[in-house]
Amino acid sequence: MSALYGTYARSELAFVRGEGMRLYTADGTAYLDFNAGIAVNALGHGDPHLVETIKAQAEKLWHVSNIYVIPEQERLARRLAEATFADKVFFTNSGAEALECAIKTARRYFWDKGETERVDIIGFAGSFHGRTTATIAAAGNASYTEGFGPMPGYKHIEPGDLKRVEAAIDEKTAAILIEPVQGEGGVTAFSDAYLQGLRALADRHGILLIFDEVQCGYGRTGKFFAFEWAGVTPDIMAVAKAIGNGFPLGACLATEEVARCMVPGTHGSTYGGNPLACAVGNAVLDRVLAPGFFEHVEAMGKVLSRHLHQLMQKYPGLITEVRGKGLIAGLKITPPVRDFVQRLRDHKLLAVAASDNVLRLLPPLIVTEAEIEEAVAILSDAFAELETESANAAQ
Repeated sequence: MSALYGTYARSELAFVRGEGMRLYTADGTAYLDFNAGIAVNALGHGDPHLVETIKAQAEKLWHVSNIYVIPEQERLARRLAEATFADKVFFTNSGAEALECAIKTARRYFWDKGETERVDIIGFAGSFHGRTTATIAAAGNASYTEGFGPMPGYKHIEPGDLKRVEAAIDEKTAAILIEPVQGEGGVTAFSDAYLQGLRALADRHGILLIFDEVQCGYGRTGKFFAFEWAGVTPDIMAVAKAIGNGFPLGACLATEEVARCMVPGTHGSTYGGNPLACAVGNAVLDRVLAPGFFEHVEAMGKVLSRHLHQLMQKYPGLITEVRGKGLIAGLKITPPVRDFVQRLRDHKLLAVAASDNVLRLLPPLIVTEAEIEEAVAILSDAFAELETESANAAQ
């Protein structure tokens, strides 16, 4: 019997090695990875630049504490600020911690201005922001909040209608929090017009706009961050997952005006932004900011979308919708999605389920057209099997 908490419905699969787009079990069986550790392994497995970086840093310095200046952390923060809307960065170990920092920053901003009643965060149905008490409260999904007590300070509305958002804003509202592309909630990409409308509402009412780009950011949509497609900027943004390509790292980014309220004593982290994590973070940034990287992702996103739409035409009774943007893609299907994920594993393709019975496809951003075609061929075979089984059962 395992000594671990029983919080995961684990597959029996265990991987011992990874290379590029493939994961390998102990007996050498290869699996095509269209999961990427749930959008974490943006550069795939065993990237040589990352491997050399972590080896070199491990021989020098792992951890010292944020009571000292950490040169690699300063460098990574500066590079992120130069490449984004942000002026200031706080480093964390995870996406949930980045969202915690974002929520605290928004509330502290208004407290600092003397508007102490402004504490409420407006969130959206279908959101996922992490598993801490604050982040499950921000998302409001009953399956995550049940059993963990009352969590005031959050409002939840159905996304898509700006009038509903405006109606929810009152004298207690501090911020609007949204994923530009929902991941866990069903791979829903919000329109440019909707994100632009949220920015306009925040400006009109003097509140903050927070983007959660933990899953959809860091190049996955074909730009560094998904909000860039809409031509707007947030006041605060949470990032993680791909920022460390598997090494625990996250960050909360904010404008100078908003971040000014976070003075010594207001927040902290023991491990966040330590030398080892930030060395890896800088190595990841070397790769994703290299010329042509985002253009490759955008091109492969179009290839994947085209193939998925063709697949939907081929199996209209099994696939009802193609969702997502770039290389965060989803298929809304009629068979139970978790059963279908297992079927794909039997075909040596790794994918992941999302809410609303959506199959989520999150390949490493280094994926090639040939690997997309290989994955789509496996998907087609699996859907064909289902059709055959259904036909045989009906006879």
